[in-house]
Amino acid sequence: MLLVLCVDLDDDIGRKTGFDTPVVGREACETAAVALATADPEDSDVNVLFQGVHLHDQLISEGEACEVAAITGNAKADVGANREVGNELDRVLAGLATGESVSAIIVTDGAQDESVIPVIRSRVPVDGVRRVVVRQAQDLESMYYTIKQVLNDPETRGTILIPLGILLLIYPLVAVADLLGLPSSSLGVLSALLGLYVLFRGLGLEETVDEYAERGRRLLYTGRVTLITYVVAAALLFIGGVGGLESLERARAGAALGTGSVIAALVYGAIQWFAAAGITSSLGQITDEYLAGRFEWRYLNAPFYVVSIAVVLHAVSAFVLGYQDLPYVAIALTIGTLLGLASTLTFAIAESRMERRAEPT
Repeated sequence: MLLVLCVDLDDDIGRKTGFDTPVVGREACETAAVALATADPEDSDVNVLFQGVHLHDQLISEGEACEVAAITGNAKADVGANREVGNELDRVLAGLATGESVSAIIVTDGAQDESVIPVIRSRVPVDGVRRVVVRQAQDLESMYYTIKQVLNDPETRGTILIPLGILLLIYPLVAVADLLGLPSSSLGVLSALLGLYVLFRGLGLEETVDEYAERGRRLLYTGRVTLITYVVAAALLFIGGVGGLESLERARAGAALGTGSVIAALVYGAIQWFAAAGITSSLGQITDEYLAGRFEWRYLNAPFYVVSIAVVLHAVSAFVLGYQDLPYVAIALTIGTLLGLASTLTFAIAESRMERRAEPT
């Protein structure tokens, strides 16, 4: 028995017509082809479906036992799409009520859909591949029309025309910068912006950025304290970085520094600001958890842990730079350790007592 398989790797059939896939049977495939042609007359998968129906009728007229089916992947057309094609083919083969061996003829519209041939061949012998090529597309006029239609697509237009427009604007912008006496580094800035845009598009970060923007909008409108505390923490981290660099410059003014001393100088100047950032952000998170009814006593350990770590790092960095002696470091290490242990035990006991009170008597 021959199985005519119409392959639609990016699932235009399901996305544009709402048909459940796989589509099995001549009438079902013809109906899906008409529905897809109605939804998008320019979609090449329309021709794939009609070619599958035509090939089915031709084989039937020649006395072959034949069935036609359309299998799809997903919109990403990636490895996951190949797996979905394989799963749908398994369902088609399981539904064929025949005791004969089954072989397939694959119908596609191009190389992208043909990438799943190994997946199909692993499940059923393949007797041939038919690539559907629309005759008019071979003419120069149709090539112009195809390019025009591609550039009218919003996604393609943004991918091709925006980088091209930025490239064309670099020279006139640099010329204007020279006329205004601006530094020539503006060319580097524009090139960097173009590079960032290309990386942004190439890595597919649009959805990630949109997700973070939506998350920020929800935080803004739901009154989350963390939105404010994160901004304050970011400012404190920036100040801490500047403080660390200033501390490094002061240390270098006194003597040459090794790698360990450089790290110690950076830590010594920045640690108090970094600790303030950690305390601020943790208090904001604790507040939001309390307001949301998800508060647990152990969350209060976070600011105490931050203080403990800051005390230890400040003492060690001061010792490395020669600002403090060894007894000071020992006292600081003891205080940091005791502070962390005390907070852990205190809030663990408080949490256990609250849980016992909450248990029904």
